[in-house]
Amino acid sequence: MSMNDKLDQVLERHKAVSESLASGSLEPTEITSLSKELSQLEPIARGIGELRTVETSLMEAEEILADPNADADMKELAQEEAIELKKALPDLEHALRILLIPKDEMDERNAIIEVRSGTGGDEAALFAGDLLRMYQRYAELKGWKFEMMSLSENELGGVKDASAAITGKDVFSRLKFESGVHRVQRVPATESQGRVHTSAATVAVLAEVEEVDVEMHANDLRVDYYRASGPGGQSVNTTDSAVRITHLPTGIVVQQQDEKSQHKNKAKALRILRARVYEYEQDKINAERAAERKQQIGSGDRSERIRTYNFPQGRLTDHRINLTLYKLDKVLEGSALDEVVDALVTEDQAAKLSEF
Repeated sequence: MSMNDKLDQVLERHKAVSESLASGSLEPTEITSLSKELSQLEPIARGIGELRTVETSLMEAEEILADPNADADMKELAQEEAIELKKALPDLEHALRILLIPKDEMDERNAIIEVRSGTGGDEAALFAGDLLRMYQRYAELKGWKFEMMSLSENELGGVKDASAAITGKDVFSRLKFESGVHRVQRVPATESQGRVHTSAATVAVLAEVEEVDVEMHANDLRVDYYRASGPGGQSVNTTDSAVRITHLPTGIVVQQQDEKSQHKNKAKALRILRARVYEYEQDKINAERAAERKQQIGSGDRSERIRTYNFPQGRLTDHRINLTLYKLDKVLEGSALDEVVDALVTEDQAAKLSEF
């Protein structure tokens, strides 16, 4: 199918959806679904209109230039116009191709972010805490809501593991690139010799899903209740409020004990479990595809190091796209994290465009 055929299909669908919504004979669920589709088609339809207007104007200018009987002044104007239109055309075509890239249906979703300390003991836990605070500050700067779901700390205040729900506009589309192993190189606060150590933490970003997205039957779940405890086994409360839910078909286990209410802990655990089961199913589908992109941005593959935070040099390096920034402090404050994310988004679009 040619590009023009694809563009014609989009315009036909845009017209059909617009007419259906204007008919006034739809069910509420259909109105919601078609309204969402129309909002996605609108910018593409506008882009096609702009492109075709420029193409038509260029064709008319070239006809004047090719006409031996055309007035000299008209030809001069047509020449100037043709030069400007030829300059505009590649940008319009590129913008339209980006709009036509198939969207990740999860991009508009909220996200659950999980941060865990990896190799490096106490220093890894302290670094995991730095990452968690970075995402919290980033969420605040973006106007997103950051809700701590669970938090397990060590004696030094480092984070052993934590999960948070982040709610707002296009959260998953921005944060999905953070999944992976994050490595830190710095002199630990506990190091008396001043030697640089290397530690790591893992980040998992899950698209938050609704009950309708994941089919989980009650007989697929084993729910255990137990008494919550703090660091060193210290009892936190005297009731069995902590909850452990096991998804039997996949073996995925989620535990929650931060709330004093058993009901609230169970609700939080189910929220995280749904996201993990959905990611598990998506990973299975991706693994079965014959031709996967070489760089699996956002796929949930956390087997390789994605980024290094070098404190002595104030340097951050994202290894997936060979990006290096000498503003580590601003990245960890959240203010410069957009620079990294924007570069990853651009690379992702380029990869998809090459396939397209």
